[in-house]
Amino acid sequence: MTLKLDPHPSFAGRSGPVLIVVADGVGVAPAGPSNAVSEANTPTLDSLNASILSTELLAHGVAVGLPSDDDMGNSEVGHNALGAGRIFAQGAKLVNKSIATGAIFATDVWSTVIARAASGGTLHLIGLHSDGNIHSHNDHLYALLRTAAEQGVRRVRLHILLDGRDVPARSALGFIEATEAVLAELNQAHAADFAIGSGGGRMTITMDRYEADWPMVERGYHCHTHGVGRAFGSATGAVETLYGESDAGDQYLEPFVVADESGPIGTMVDGDAVVLTNFRGDRAIEISMAYEDPDFSRFDRGDHPDVYFAGLLQYDGDAFVPKNYLVDPPVIEETMVEYLCGTDVASFAISETQKFGHVTFFWNGNRSGYIDESLETYIEIPSDNVEFNTAPAMKAREITDATIELLRSGDFRFGRINLANGDMVGHTGDLAAAIEAMEVVDECVARLLEVINDLSGVLIYTADHGNADIMYTEKDGVRSPKTSHTLSPVPFVIHDARYDGEYQLKPAANAGLANIAATTFNLLGFQAPADYEPTLLTF
Repeated sequence: MTLKLDPHPSFAGRSGPVLIVVADGVGVAPAGPSNAVSEANTPTLDSLNASILSTELLAHGVAVGLPSDDDMGNSEVGHNALGAGRIFAQGAKLVNKSIATGAIFATDVWSTVIARAASGGTLHLIGLHSDGNIHSHNDHLYALLRTAAEQGVRRVRLHILLDGRDVPARSALGFIEATEAVLAELNQAHAADFAIGSGGGRMTITMDRYEADWPMVERGYHCHTHGVGRAFGSATGAVETLYGESDAGDQYLEPFVVADESGPIGTMVDGDAVVLTNFRGDRAIEISMAYEDPDFSRFDRGDHPDVYFAGLLQYDGDAFVPKNYLVDPPVIEETMVEYLCGTDVASFAISETQKFGHVTFFWNGNRSGYIDESLETYIEIPSDNVEFNTAPAMKAREITDATIELLRSGDFRFGRINLANGDMVGHTGDLAAAIEAMEVVDECVARLLEVINDLSGVLIYTADHGNADIMYTEKDGVRSPKTSHTLSPVPFVIHDARYDGEYQLKPAANAGLANIAATTFNLLGFQAPADYEPTLLTF
């Protein structure tokens, strides 16, 4: 069935294009010295946010399909909501339900994992080690450990990726202590050998995304698989030592292995089973490829063992990565771009590598590639492989240049871009750099507004979640960098170059990111599908 939009009964849209600018990680929080958004000199954004067509939208918790309103939003679920126009149960919520019902342990994949590990092999669990609930949650890890022990697995090795990004910057020791307690309990109850085998910071090993830094994946693969890394007697000892050697947060700590007198205790061999315990896809795809692709050639894997690999979810449904997974991902169909293509509306998507998949894959409902290549243009600006506080402009100016060229071409009615600065620089915890990043975003939005005005178009300014709006916390006079996302709402502004009161911005209570799709359809001159979250406009 071809999806097609009907004309709006009272608004035909403007003659120019509609552009959505997602200022990634730019939430709305009280002004103050920890708020890089309010501390920055941003006259353009200040003017937008004070306009008559501005409001705030929810970008976390149940508004984007997460289990509760205590859950921070993230770029994946945010862009799913933006592109789908509806709210779908997302990663953590899906896994929680599957564990609660036992469905995850009734799958053929789990049975194969157990059969491998319970017949003399080792079960290896790799994942982000925290309760951040953005890529993973340790409760899921503990559920897998307990069930594996109950079902006869007697040897497990954990390969922990230290967070410090979705949780406080130096919180790894507390998570390790909690996990060591669970391991000790299971070892005593089941006469088992469960232990941490390797680890390292999430921005140093394993968790690259969008093929921006394959050497990072290579370091993680060899650390987890072959025991390549600095050796310590325990994970706690590793982190304590690394803390003493630099001021780096958990996410940047070097790879380590736990070793005894015989060497690393967590290496993989033929017959083992490996489960990646992250539920979010973007930083799980590459390491999955490294373990399961028989023709893998991105780096030399050395003596690659014959292991059975599975993901907590399938991270790329089009590329079928991984082939084996424990929980089905949400099925997101009939996205806004599918409707636009069915209505012959030409569109483009642009971002740099760090967020390119967000305006394509996630926006299109976890679907790789074009929906209709004859109507769509995707442009990826390669990200620099640097710590982003050292280059807070990132590729915002290049994205803006490319966007202006496409807008002025006259070939497109709709475009979407992501300016990654607020999020990626915000994650470094560097307040001064985040302020500079926001000022670059302001500069770029000003340039885009000028073009939109010239073309009689519409610009929608919003964000996918908060981050740069709270850069540190203070307790007892001690300031701690905050590198995680926030629970803040996000801005939503319509800049309509020819606005003359034809509509009003009247969002329903608890409106969120999913309401933007219907609103965008209206501004393009179309009615929204009946099952989409309602428009933010009245006509």
